[in-house]
Formats: sequence, structure tokens, C-alpha cells
Amino acid sequence: MNAPGLTRHIRSQAQWPLHNVAQTRAIEHEAQASLPPHTLMQRAGLATAQLALAIAPHAQKIWIACGPGNNGGDGLEAAVHLHTWGKQPVVTWLSKSEHCPADAQHAWQRAKDAGVTFAEQPPEHFDLAIDALLGIGAQRTPEGLMSQWLEIMQNASQPLLYVDVPTGLDADTGVWLSPAHPQANNSQRHTLSLITLKPGLFTAQGRDAAGQVWFNDLNLHDQPAFSTTAWLQQSKSIAIERPHSSHKGSFGDVCILGGAQGMSGAAVLAGNAALHGGAGRVFVGLIDTQPHAVSAYPPLMLRDASHLDLVNTTLVCGCGGGSDIHAFMPRALSTSQHLVVDADALNAIARDTSLQRLLIQRNARGRPTVLTPHPLEAARLLQCTTQDVQNNRLLAAQKLADTFRCVVVLKGSGSIIAGPDLTPVINGSGNALLATAGTGDVLAGLIGAYITRHHHIFDATCHAVWAHGRVADTWPQSGPALDAATLAAALR
Repeated sequence: MNAPGLTRHIRSQAQWPLHNVAQTRAIEHEAQASLPPHTLMQRAGLATAQLALAIAPHAQKIWIACGPGNNGGDGLEAAVHLHTWGKQPVVTWLSKSEHCPADAQHAWQRAKDAGVTFAEQPPEHFDLAIDALLGIGAQRTPEGLMSQWLEIMQNASQPLLYVDVPTGLDADTGVWLSPAHPQANNSQRHTLSLITLKPGLFTAQGRDAAGQVWFNDLNLHDQPAFSTTAWLQQSKSIAIERPHSSHKGSFGDVCILGGAQGMSGAAVLAGNAALHGGAGRVFVGLIDTQPHAVSAYPPLMLRDASHLDLVNTTLVCGCGGGSDIHAFMPRALSTSQHLVVDADALNAIARDTSLQRLLIQRNARGRPTVLTPHPLEAARLLQCTTQDVQNNRLLAAQKLADTFRCVVVLKGSGSIIAGPDLTPVINGSGNALLATAGTGDVLAGLIGAYITRHHHIFDATCHAVWAHGRVADTWPQSGPALDAATLAAALR
């Protein structure tokens, strides 16, 4: 009855459903109505204790910081098991038994009866810390003792296990509730997400905050299905069968429009990415036609930007286009069959309502479009601030997709792919190696190649974003620097 279910490391399955706090609470409420009292908390505590031993098998003194609600109750239940197994859990509890929920009060009584050590202050030395302070219940900046305990845990060199969600992280958005938050890249951090996986663990600041994410559904997999906030794209099969009888015309043509004066390299990067991404032919229309720009770029085929064939190809527009790209946008939006809009082309649309109308009309004419903004470009399109976008990346991406009736890739940590009337996808590949100039141009060209080969534009975009990030994930630490040109050449 109280078996916690299987704890799984979130790193291999192709897709995982993500649920926001409201959906998680609904699932929890539904389960509690059909289970004996305290069952879910006891399962959560056992799962937490088991994972604690798995990540720190030699730990003896284990500090468990428990909050006043049910997240704290999960920690109290974990303490019972760790004590029974011969460990030395020390619990600091921000509550009194008469002031906590019934499940947590029951867990406190079990911990007290088992002989678990309670303390007013954290132990001076510990081998593992468990954060069971707030979980998904966090609604404001942690303060007082809670803030002090969090600072001790987050600055310690010992492993740290978060129960459900790191305290102070918004489970829906991945945004820290406090301006002061822990530094990134702590390989000793682990998060055990319970009942559901939360979207905030995989985008914005959540990826750094959560560390390695684990999941246990507490044996609720037979519960009625609930709607999904988003999907986590954790892996994608990107191998493409190429028949022996194929030729360059079998894999479609991509046109790149951009490269204004002094910025031809951006268009060339996009073109190389399209070639390495599998396009049969790539035509690059450089706005800058000076001899220094129109040098040899084999096997790219250079064309006059005004004479690109937009009807029978996929157009990638904007890479290095500068303000000059504006003059080309009416034709690009009106004529191109498949269109990827990046960089300066996005800024042109944000400034011109007539271009926005042309963009929206493309969907009604059956001509699919992909927008690839970074947060600042997204803010310009939405007429808000970059912080507004980052405060709720899922909402911003979906609003862009619904407003302009196109597929949107909101770039950043946990890039989001959204489409009109579709459940958004959070991409799980990629890392900080991609935080360098030109990698966005590479992504735009790669999306163009995938679109020209696949019929479903949303799936093709998801595949391209995954493949782009996967190069960074598999890049050898001792290898050369991963600049944009090297990234384009490494695509498969």
C-alpha cells in the first residue's frame, strides 16, 4: 500500500509530461480521496529517504530542514526511515505540531516516537542536507530562519537534496522568488519531483537550481489523466534514412536571406548549418554585395538577395540583416512557402504593424512560419520587458504563437517550442557552451533544413532544437572551443 513507486532519473525518456502547481494539487487531491490517510506523505518520505541513500550512500549525519506544511511532513517521514536504517538524521522544524496540517502532524508524531533527533539549529557538520521547507507551496521570498537555513545548505560543499522543488523556486516558471539565489553549476544538487514533474525545473533559472532531477509518481500512474502544461523533450531520434537512389533534389532547397554590410558571416553560418542539417541545396542571398562579402563560400550558392526563389524553397530570413532587412520583408512574408524568421527580421516585424498583419495572414493561407526570438526580441514583439518574458517563459512563448499564428522557439535555458492550439515543449538539450555569438544563426539554418525535409513543421522544429543542443551536450570537455562555425560543422 505504501510502496513509493520507482524513482527515475530524468535524462533518457523521449518525452515527459509536465504539470503546473494547480494540476499537481488536483492530482494529489484526487488520489487522497481514494487512499487511506497519510498514504501519500508516507510514500513521499520513503522515496526521499531511498534517494538520499542512493546519492550519498556513505552519509551518516543527515540534516533535514522541514517547513511548516506538507513538504516538511515529507521530510519528517524521510527522517523516520533514515533513523531506522541506522543513519543520524537531525531535523530542524519551522513549526509546532498543533499548527501544521494533519498529515504533517502525524509524521511528526511518528518521528518523535521513532527517536529522531530534533534541534533548534542546523548541525555544525553534516554529510547530506535535505531541503523539505516549502516545495511547491512557496509563494513569497523565504525569510528569517528559513532564509538562514537555505543559505547554509546552498553554500555547503555537501550534497543537497530538494524535496519536490528547491525552496524559493517558482515551480511553474523556474524563476527564483528572491533576488538573491544560489550560484549555478553545483553538481551536488539533486531534486526529487513528486507526483508530477514541474515545468519550472526545466526552464529559466530552474535548470541550474534543480541540478539532477529525479521523479517519483508515488504509484499514482493509474490515476485519471489530467491535462498537461507542457512536454519535456529529453531526447529525440534524429537519424535520417537516405536511399541510395537519392540526389540533391531529394532533400529540398533552403534560401538564406540576410548578411547586410559587415554581417555576411551570420548568413553564411545559417547556410552552413542548413547544409550540415541535411538540405539538398542552400542558396545564400547576401544583402551586402561588395566583393569582400561575396567571396567564395563553397558549397553554398550565392544569389542576388532580390532574386531568390521563395516559392519553391524554405526561406530563413534575418540572419545579419540589420535594418536593411526591412525592405525585403513584405516579399518574404507574402511569397515564401515555408519561412523561418530570426534576428533582425524579428525586430523589423516588431516595429511595423503592416508586417505583423502579413505574418498573421500566412497561417490562413496555409504557409507555415517559425519565429526564433531570444528573450529581448520576444519582448519587442510582445511590447513588454525582457524581465516580463523571463518571468513566465511558457506564457510568453504561447502568447507569441497565438498572436502571430505560428510556431515559436523562445531561446534560452530550457528553450520553449510553442504553436497555436498545441501543448508547448520545453527542450532538454543544450548547455552554456551555446552562449556565444552566432549559435542562433546556426539554429535558424538548421530549422530551415529540418522543415524542408519534414511535413510537420512543429515536429521538425522540435527535432532541430534538440539536435542543436545535443552537439553541446556531447562536446568533449578537452576538445576545441565550440564556436558557431564549429557547431555548424558538427551537426548531423
